[in-house]
Amino acid sequence: MTDFADWQDCNARYLSAAVAWLRLRLERCAEKGGEELLRGPSQRTGGQPETPAVAFDKRTFRASAAENVPEVRILQRNACLEEVDAEIAQAAAKMGTAESQIQPSPALVMLGQRMGLSRFEQEILLLCAAMELDTRIASLCANAQRDSSKPYPTFALALSLFDDAAWDAISPERPLRYWRLLEINQPGAQPLTTSALRADERIVNFMKGLNYLDDRLAPLLVPLQVPGYQADLPTSQLEAVGKIIRQLENPGHSGRIPIIQLLGPDAPSKHLVTWHSAAVLGLRVYRLPCGFLPGQAAELETLSRLWQRESLLLPVALYLDTQDSECGGATEGQLQLANRFLARCNGVFFLDTRDVSTASSRPCFTLDIAKPTPAEQEAAWISALGGDAGSSPTKMAGQFNLNLATIQQIAQTTRSQEIGGGETLDRQLWDACRASTLPRLDALAQRLEPKATWDDIVLPASEVLLLRQITDQVGQRNTVYDRWGFRQKMNRGLGINALFAGESGTGKTMAAEVIANDLRLNLYRIDLSAVVSKYIGETEKNLRRLFDAAEDGGAILFFDEADALFGKRSEVKDSHDRYANIEINYLLQRMETYRGLAVLATNMRSALDPAFLRRLRFIVSFRFPGADERKTIWQKAFPKQTPTQGLEFDRLARLNLAGGSIQTIALNATFLAARANSPVTMPHILEAARAEFRKLERPIHEADFEWKTKAVAAVA
Repeated sequence: MTDFADWQDCNARYLSAAVAWLRLRLERCAEKGGEELLRGPSQRTGGQPETPAVAFDKRTFRASAAENVPEVRILQRNACLEEVDAEIAQAAAKMGTAESQIQPSPALVMLGQRMGLSRFEQEILLLCAAMELDTRIASLCANAQRDSSKPYPTFALALSLFDDAAWDAISPERPLRYWRLLEINQPGAQPLTTSALRADERIVNFMKGLNYLDDRLAPLLVPLQVPGYQADLPTSQLEAVGKIIRQLENPGHSGRIPIIQLLGPDAPSKHLVTWHSAAVLGLRVYRLPCGFLPGQAAELETLSRLWQRESLLLPVALYLDTQDSECGGATEGQLQLANRFLARCNGVFFLDTRDVSTASSRPCFTLDIAKPTPAEQEAAWISALGGDAGSSPTKMAGQFNLNLATIQQIAQTTRSQEIGGGETLDRQLWDACRASTLPRLDALAQRLEPKATWDDIVLPASEVLLLRQITDQVGQRNTVYDRWGFRQKMNRGLGINALFAGESGTGKTMAAEVIANDLRLNLYRIDLSAVVSKYIGETEKNLRRLFDAAEDGGAILFFDEADALFGKRSEVKDSHDRYANIEINYLLQRMETYRGLAVLATNMRSALDPAFLRRLRFIVSFRFPGADERKTIWQKAFPKQTPTQGLEFDRLARLNLAGGSIQTIALNATFLAARANSPVTMPHILEAARAEFRKLERPIHEADFEWKTKAVAAVA
């Protein structure tokens, strides 16, 4: 096996010998065309002797005054042609010797083998490429065609120049034109056979030994890159690589290489599996976003032929990306273009898609590519953190669903930063993971900044215990599901969900904030007006986007007023009832598989579907607070920085209000005090309470405010 530098030297020698052989052929053709000039005017059709377009070289016969006899001149001409023929034979032998001394074959021979070129077609390609390699070829072409205006190759010249000429080489179905190896300049009604030919620049460079991606494809394609540290794949993804390799190496009875369809939302994992599969097969992978495919049929055909030609010239594979974020994902029309493009190409293709595509006429092999399992993610964290791991890998793998690239990036970035301000590596890692998994839910949900803590919420002990259990289960999922085997035992019901039922203002939203704050997770309140759609199937699509976007970080989804979305299924009387029931069924199933915590809040528990209630893991009842609970709520209503004076919490606890109303009164009373430039006092609170009672349309008993009147009178 010759190394590349030696191969290039040998290829250059072969190409030089081939061009020398071609020059001799052109000279021979020019001199042979001169035989007609040796005949007298009476022997030629036409009256006057013709003058050659370009003077012959030293081999060309020049008649002298002593050599005026045609027979003598013909004999001398034949002797000269025999000499040229001998030189042509020597040049051909030199080409054969150069070819036998190079392994693998010279680029021109290799090109003929890969493209299915006949010997005559290889000679045509050499003739056209020689124009770029030897400046003498142009004048020789003009001599051979006896026309100084034609210093270029044509099919007519090739047919008269080479011994094994064949007319089918001109066909658009033959390799020269099908693979666009030649460019034909055919202006107006000029015949094809006399039109100028030019070798494609990519092909000329290949013949020189320069093999690189076609410049016309470079703006559309980018090499598929993966970080160098990912040398070892987790077991689940290694299995996928093995399946892909087996499919590509054994295409089956059809003989066509199947399209590898990679399903799933995680692009980095699919990139990694693709890159490793191609590396085993010795292929370079280029990525083409589906949005870059041309919409015009002719342009798409050109692109497909150029890429298929590249797959014959280079060990390459194409990664067709239908979910590219730069293009915003493929539209239905772009997916149809992708299927047409794939149907017209052969070679190794990886199709990155969310759902199975069956439109292509080519055989397909479909594979679902997921992120590493929680156990594999924990192992990746341990490997990335090394001796600093501690308990962080278990916590991170239990809460966040990350690919290998993200794990390594977070670990490297966090370890390179200085830890200060009382923070620990564990906390920095957690915050970095939470930031990297912020879901894109702006159109469907509102992100809440959780500030409430366990000290802020006032509930009976039994309800607080349930909230603690919810928090503990979210934090211990990895231990129970993976280490203790419940994931292998159960195929559903692994999601953690809870229903917060109670009157408005009893603390349901605050409880969700407390859990999110304790777990240090992102909290999103779902905008039901954006999720629910009157169009059939749109609600399910919105819910799918919602759950999928929040999946990786295990964000807490808070469905306020959930009875509007999770209502009872009704008897099917028309198509609207049927599709409404489908929405609820989808929700029931998706809630069970969601990786994070889903919290539903309602003040109409009876309106929820019974089957849905059965599948909820926790139901927390938020009862209207009693007098003791109201007193505690009043005591916690004002921040420590708020100046207060003479507040009687026992008196305030007699106001029959929920916690939400108490918080509203406290805030309004503080504004009243700020306007008066005084501490918050009982008159401020009772004035704000009167306004709250009016807002709630509740009766106001003046006896409830007698203290206020006496206090004002005493001050007066």
